[in-house]
Amino acid sequence: MGFFQNPALYRAVWRWHFYAGLIVAPFLLILSVTGAIYLFNDEINDALHADKRIVAPHETTLPLGRLVAAAAASVPGGEATRIDTWAGADRSAQVYVKDGQGGERRVFVDPGTGAVLGSYVYDRTLVGFADRFHGSLMLGKAGDAIVELAACWGVVLIVTGLYLWWPRGARRFADALVPKLRGTGRPFWKSLHAAIGVWTAAVLLFLILTGLPWANVWGTLLRAGTEAAGIGYPVSHRNHGAVPASAETMKQATGEAPWTLETAPMPASREQAGDEHAGHHGGHMSAPADAAAAPIGVDRAGEILAAAGMAHPYRLSLPKGAAGVYSAYVYPDRPQGQRTIQIDQYSGAILNDVGFADYGVAAKAVELGVQLHMGNYFGRANQFVMLLACVGTAALSITGPIMWWRRRPKGQLAAPRTLEPTRLRTVATITLVIGILFPLAGLSLVAALGVDRLMARRGAGG
Repeated sequence: MGFFQNPALYRAVWRWHFYAGLIVAPFLLILSVTGAIYLFNDEINDALHADKRIVAPHETTLPLGRLVAAAAASVPGGEATRIDTWAGADRSAQVYVKDGQGGERRVFVDPGTGAVLGSYVYDRTLVGFADRFHGSLMLGKAGDAIVELAACWGVVLIVTGLYLWWPRGARRFADALVPKLRGTGRPFWKSLHAAIGVWTAAVLLFLILTGLPWANVWGTLLRAGTEAAGIGYPVSHRNHGAVPASAETMKQATGEAPWTLETAPMPASREQAGDEHAGHHGGHMSAPADAAAAPIGVDRAGEILAAAGMAHPYRLSLPKGAAGVYSAYVYPDRPQGQRTIQIDQYSGAILNDVGFADYGVAAKAVELGVQLHMGNYFGRANQFVMLLACVGTAALSITGPIMWWRRRPKGQLAAPRTLEPTRLRTVATITLVIGILFPLAGLSLVAALGVDRLMARRGAGG
């Protein structure tokens, strides 16, 4: 009996596809809608916040310090922490400002005149809400785990769905590829669900796999594996003995970083290290070697970046504390242009300068996948291909439950029959494979199998 003709295996796959789809569908629908919004984040923000983002073309620009000071002064108790410079002659600068109550506003300033154009709280904007909800459902680490679990089960749904779709008997491939639009009832929804799934499966799988590096469990394991193999963050830029390192990673210190550098050690300003090695590997910073040393200021930092060849737009985080550094990075649509520079806030020395060419092969692949995932790499065409995946996910998340609702007898769950011992060997193998590839999904599957067996025994006992 062939792999695709085995009725016992078909029943087992159908059962898990059914349960996974019913549980995960709402979360996949959320991810598809929020993902579709964020795909067009610039276009949406330009439409909704044109007065803040678009300015009269400027031939010359004011020093960064003037822009930062103007933004900070516009917020009561304001303290600027970062400036994103302008992307073009008709674009504003965006300054991140902490207010007196611990919140953060993004303040927009005209680089040509220094005029403050307005501000907003990012999470309260449409794009900001979609961004945060897409990543963690706004539930912190618990939400991140739910999103990761939904994504992992999305892979399972795609694989099992393709198995269920595979033409059997007299059914032809051509018939399986086209929905029966003239049909009615459940057969119509089933053919529509199957056709959408098979046409979008490859893009959906790519979208999930390129999003998982951001996940807490899967992403952490991937990062650890690539770094252990020497194909992630470049070993030559780990600051081992070269410059003092703070106790924070780049993401902890600045709140944001390219995927490759999120856990990279953040250097510390040398003047605040006292001894050349004080504070290295997370130690505490000692008192300044020269108490009279003065910070160079954001304007000088901008000049140093320009001399190093870093052009606008870039994201510049201001020093965090007495040992902090100026940390700037360029994050273009094509990751080959990524570059990160960190500057000592007292001496102006460049402490770290790392670009895409320095990344390991795995890190390069992840960064490429990230830009494709966000619809950036190939411009508008990339956006619409990813939009197709989002629409496909939403359609599958809706048509699947509709099929179930039409199939179920009133008042019953109507799940496929429970697994028999002969089928459990196959399921155990599938569980092992899933557990290796997607640990969080594997653990949830083990739990689900346990519940399923308990229900089966109770049913047999009743």
